[in-house]
Parts: sequence; structure tokens; C-alpha cells
Amino acid sequence: MKQLKLTVLFLAINFNGLALGSWLMNNGPMTSWYVNLNQAPWTPEGWVFGVAWTVIMICFSIYLGKLFAKKNHSKLISIFGIHFVLNVGWNYIFFNQHLLFFGLITLLLLTSLIFYYFFKLSSKIAHYKYLLLPYMLWLCVATSLNLYILIHN
Repeated sequence: MKQLKLTVLFLAINFNGLALGSWLMNNGPMTSWYVNLNQAPWTPEGWVFGVAWTVIMICFSIYLGKLFAKKNHSKLISIFGIHFVLNVGWNYIFFNQHLLFFGLITLLLLTSLIFYYFFKLSSKIAHYKYLLLPYMLWLCVATSLNLYILIHN
């Protein structure tokens, strides 16, 4: 029951984070600035982003529910807080402020943090760590897209 309550809590937090990030983008993907950027040939269609983030946040919330049910201490709260700020902040940094290099650094930090969850924090919930794979894969794609834009613009 504790894990279910925590999963629901993280679903609410994570999807509200996506909504906040979307609001902070200030119509980012639809602006002339973004549309006119030289984008990577492997840039997915717009609808893919919504589907990907929905799957990622569902998986991540289940993972966090299990993790916090097993290991509930301040270190995890701090790591999740840093994750939340990086995840939401990238939208503002990249789309709103057009800071391509700082956006890339933010993505690299976020990716490192998700890999930290996978390799260091999952020992007591080993089989649940595979719920992080969609997030890890997506962040690698996002990082490559950000890097491509940084280099080619």
C-alpha cells in the first residue's frame, strides 16, 4: 500500500513537472527560433515527444514509488529534487532562453543523475531499475539532438 501511495504521489509530481516545463518553454517548439534551427535529421515528429514523456514518467514514477518504499531518507529526496529542477529547468534554459550550451550541460547532468539512479540507488530493487531504461534512452537521444543543434547553428 505504501508503494502504491508513493507511486501515485510521484505520478502527480512528475506530470505536474511536465506541465510546468511545458509552460516554461513559452511555446518553444512552435516558435520561429526553434523551427528555423538546423535540427538533427533524426529529430522525431512532435507527437513522439508527448508519447515518450508519458511512458517515461509512468515508468519513472513506478520506479520511484518502489525506491522510496524501500529507502526513504533525505538523500533520495535531495537527489529527486535536483532531478526535478534539471528536468523542468532544461525547458526554460533551451526553449525560453535559447542557451544551447547551458541546455546541453543541463541534459548531461540530468542524464548522469538518471544513470546514478540505475547503477547506484537500485540495489534493493534491482529488477525495478529497468523501468529507467526508457528515460535513459530518451535522454541520450535528447542530448544528441541538443548537441547537434549546438554544433550546427
